[in-house]
Amino acid sequence: MPPPVTHRHARVTHRRRVDRERRLRRLAVLVAIAVVAIVTLLLSAFGGSGTAAQGPVPASASRLLPAGPPLPEIVARLGTLHLQLPVSQSRVTAIGYQGGSDGALAVTPLGTQANEGVLKRVIRSIFGGSSGRPRWYQLPGGQGPSLSAIDVGATTGTDVYSPVDGTIVAIDDVVLNAAAYGSRIDIQPTGAPSLVVSVSHVRVDPSLVIGSPVTAGSSKLGAVVDFAHAERQALARYTNDSGNHVVIEVHPSATLALG
Repeated sequence: MPPPVTHRHARVTHRRRVDRERRLRRLAVLVAIAVVAIVTLLLSAFGGSGTAAQGPVPASASRLLPAGPPLPEIVARLGTLHLQLPVSQSRVTAIGYQGGSDGALAVTPLGTQANEGVLKRVIRSIFGGSSGRPRWYQLPGGQGPSLSAIDVGATTGTDVYSPVDGTIVAIDDVVLNAAAYGSRIDIQPTGAPSLVVSVSHVRVDPSLVIGSPVTAGSSKLGAVVDFAHAERQALARYTNDSGNHVVIEVHPSATLALG
């Protein structure tokens, strides 16, 4: 016959069974927590959480108000000629360079090319070069050198200001497919009278006439026109809209007069 079970032995056995059950419960809880953590991590990583994707945040109502003139900021140079930003910094969507119209001269951009290739980045890091702001993009298209037209992106209706000190020498319509899309304003720079700075894709301010003196960054030329129906704009690749913009070119004054 088995030995009789004493009360002491029974209590020890019961305590061991209770301890074992507690350990099993704690292990089960830890396993459950680990499973939940892994599932949450996987859902977060692969986008399967079921949460609807958040759309773009609507633009602030303040962006619909007039921004006023830009702060002085040179975006490009040609010799001693400095070209300033023609729209308020708060309204710029992107800045691009592409080939300009026939006879346009290449300028030297300030800032950093945002879409330059790996080789160019390596060369610039070794030998140095322009860096910092503004960031700009090289765009395809155009007739002249690849840096002969500056596209300063801004939404339709944004105020446009003169990029140089000078005098208005011509105002002509920009015509595509027999339709006018704003105007081109030609400015003879005070410090470089042998050149003409052209600003186009602009609805001309009514107060502006040939012979009017203008000051860089403070003389209003007009407002950005909607060019989206005229052509597919290369700058749209780097903006959240159709890529409307102001175009700045520099021509020798004699070449522009002959054109």
